[in-house]
Amino acid sequence: MGKGILSAVEAVFKGIPDFICHFHFLRDIGKDLYEAEYAKIRTRLTKHKIRTILRAKPKALASLIEEDTQVGTGLLKSISKNQPNIIPAEKLAIVSSYVMIHWALDTTGQLEGYGFPFDCPHFIFYQRLKVLYEMVDIAGYDQFDKRFFNLWKPLNKIINDQQLKSSARQIEKKMETFKQLREALSITVSKNKKGLNDDGDDDTNIKSIAQKVKQFRTQIMADEKLSQANSYKKMIKQIDTYWDKLFADPIIIETSDGQVVIHPQRTNNILERFFRELKRRNRKRSGSISLNRRLKTMLTDTPLIKNLDNKEYIEAILDGNDTLEERFEKIDSNMVIEKLKAEQKSYGKISPEMKKIIQRPDLPEELTALFAA
Repeated sequence: MGKGILSAVEAVFKGIPDFICHFHFLRDIGKDLYEAEYAKIRTRLTKHKIRTILRAKPKALASLIEEDTQVGTGLLKSISKNQPNIIPAEKLAIVSSYVMIHWALDTTGQLEGYGFPFDCPHFIFYQRLKVLYEMVDIAGYDQFDKRFFNLWKPLNKIINDQQLKSSARQIEKKMETFKQLREALSITVSKNKKGLNDDGDDDTNIKSIAQKVKQFRTQIMADEKLSQANSYKKMIKQIDTYWDKLFADPIIIETSDGQVVIHPQRTNNILERFFRELKRRNRKRSGSISLNRRLKTMLTDTPLIKNLDNKEYIEAILDGNDTLEERFEKIDSNMVIEKLKAEQKSYGKISPEMKKIIQRPDLPEELTALFAA
């Protein structure tokens, strides 16, 4: 949507329809709407160094429960419906502290997979810190380990950080407005877990979407406070400026199988999906979040994995073997073993049972109910 690229497209591709993807338009709207507040939340949390403090606590607690391999299974059963506590009180205090700290750090369960501004992990982290603080502040000493209560001071600083409070209040209101626009555009709102691979609701008529967005615009303009705020005024201006590129009629193509209707404004990010899949595979293999250097050095080779769908390519790399399994048998097994050992050393030592507990969105409420029982 930059002026430069729009002018260039108009000059080079004369007479060619030029549209704006609904997903990318929505993403840019959201960034402009509350990126400043989100950056403030991220900056303040970094200043408090709270992640570093939290990550240090489970390491000490882990040594107290690692010899008991059944403690995770026991807690999982205990917090389930109609299951009594089967863990000794002293052990329960340790494991409860352990899972609650990990729960505060693990925001992935609340993310939708679309990236910012759809996903705001730092804001979710701040919300979880508030829950953690409440538990530290009011819990009895028999419910948590002493190391858990040592978090009161750093958490108290965060709770009383006025800049964090103000930014959180503002972003909550703006996120609600952004949610309304998402629903009007009928994209990134479904619960199908496709994330960025979601093409939106193709059954929705473009004209009906345009009508919903028009109603959304009218609603914002009718609000005296919102219509005068700079961030909202900019949002309305963007909608007005790019309206024709967002809600043009669909393209009808005649094929041998009949007519095909194409909505060019709906998300069609094939190349982006390719690179996301590539990044995901490399992250699983290396454990590294940043792949900038790896992508630069491997760029000429990265498309090769996709060639496994190509019959001629498969025949070439099989080199006379009938299957990939036979071809892999010729790889030096010692090299594979060394690689696996290196990966195991870098992998976190959280048991599967503990992970299931940490990923429970209602863990604080479930633990509270367990303590009450």
